[in-house]
Amino acid sequence: MLGLILLLHFGTFQLVAYFWQSLGVAATPIMHAPLRSHSLSEFWGKRWNLGFRQLSHDLIFRPLHRTLGAGGAGFLVFVASGLLHDLVISIPARGGYGLPTIYFVVQGAGVAIERSHAGRRIGLGRGVSGWIFMAVITATPAFWLFHRPFVNNVILPFMHAIGAL
Repeated sequence: MLGLILLLHFGTFQLVAYFWQSLGVAATPIMHAPLRSHSLSEFWGKRWNLGFRQLSHDLIFRPLHRTLGAGGAGFLVFVASGLLHDLVISIPARGGYGLPTIYFVVQGAGVAIERSHAGRRIGLGRGVSGWIFMAVITATPAFWLFHRPFVNNVILPFMHAIGAL
């Protein structure tokens, strides 16, 4: 499953960008070396799925940041991402409802912690501490994003269908 996810997010999207570039379109890959992030904010805001980042910035963050502030509007972007992931992961899996949303709520809370006074003081937004915080917050709760119903009802049947199992 991890291999399929990495192939899709890095290999396929990279090839699509190269295809468009070969046609003269100034297309950039939507993933920008996410493992080089030195903070959770950098991971989600500058390196992971830049297409969604731009779309959510235009449709959610920008209209709401004056009313809710940057933190509130940013948190709602994570909630929206969770709901979208529930739509494309939990509904086809017929289970695990809400778990992807919880995953992204944790990501939003992690960004808030990182940007808090205490988070800045202990260096969660930079260097080795920032990288470790980013890795722990993104990876540890990943089982909520890729929950058992998704694995059992979507991934395993797909792998059987392609002869991978």
